[in-house]
Amino acid sequence: MEDAFDRLVDEGEDRLRRPLLPLVSVGLLGGIDVGTGLLAYLVVKHETGNGLLAGLAFSVGFVALLMARSELFTENFLVPVTATVARRGTLAQLGRLWGVTLLTNLLAGWVITWIVVTALPDLAPTAIASAEHFVDLGVGRESFALAVLAGAVITLMTRLQHATESMGVKLVPAVLFGALLAGTQLFHSVLDSLLMFAALHVGAPFGYLDWLRMAAWAVLGNVLGGLVLVTAVRLLRVPHRVAEAREHPGDAT
Repeated sequence: MEDAFDRLVDEGEDRLRRPLLPLVSVGLLGGIDVGTGLLAYLVVKHETGNGLLAGLAFSVGFVALLMARSELFTENFLVPVTATVARRGTLAQLGRLWGVTLLTNLLAGWVITWIVVTALPDLAPTAIASAEHFVDLGVGRESFALAVLAGAVITLMTRLQHATESMGVKLVPAVLFGALLAGTQLFHSVLDSLLMFAALHVGAPFGYLDWLRMAAWAVLGNVLGGLVLVTAVRLLRVPHRVAEAREHPGDAT
């Protein structure tokens, strides 16, 4: 547990201090990786009609995220927040990291989903039906609860992956939690934005304002789930390490 905390702080500081160009690159790659997972999801859902199998197929996107070291917006709740709490970064740096990562995830996702539905037009009905599920939920308790769960699931996945240095072990939560996220239709700000983009590219019965409203709602729930249900509880388990880090923020761990 002590070693895991040190790894979180060190990596979080690196992310917070990352120059703009590498930060943009990592975010764009994250959007492409999730778009690849979405391709697998739509193909399997189209061929089988089974959401759980499609969710398992989607996990290829999280495997790509892990092995390529790209990042999603929601993967930046535990690691950089821990570094910020330890006074190894600032709130301004955290806001910059979140904002750039989210925007680049979405930008790359918009492009990759256009390529997917253009290359495989038979997926259009599946994309529209999948996206309409979230639009029809609207802004309410159910969609917010799904967003909170999505934020908690992704942050827990991050926590488990940082508990080990073995790539083989890290792949296990990538597959399991990726399948859980997509297979149960939790409301994830990036994944489900990409679903909506795919639908919008092929004439969805909703517009970009509908997407923006739902995406903002998802972001709020994701942040709450990731920070409160996982990150805060994780930090409460090591209060002495947090206190030490805050007292000596410049010390190497």
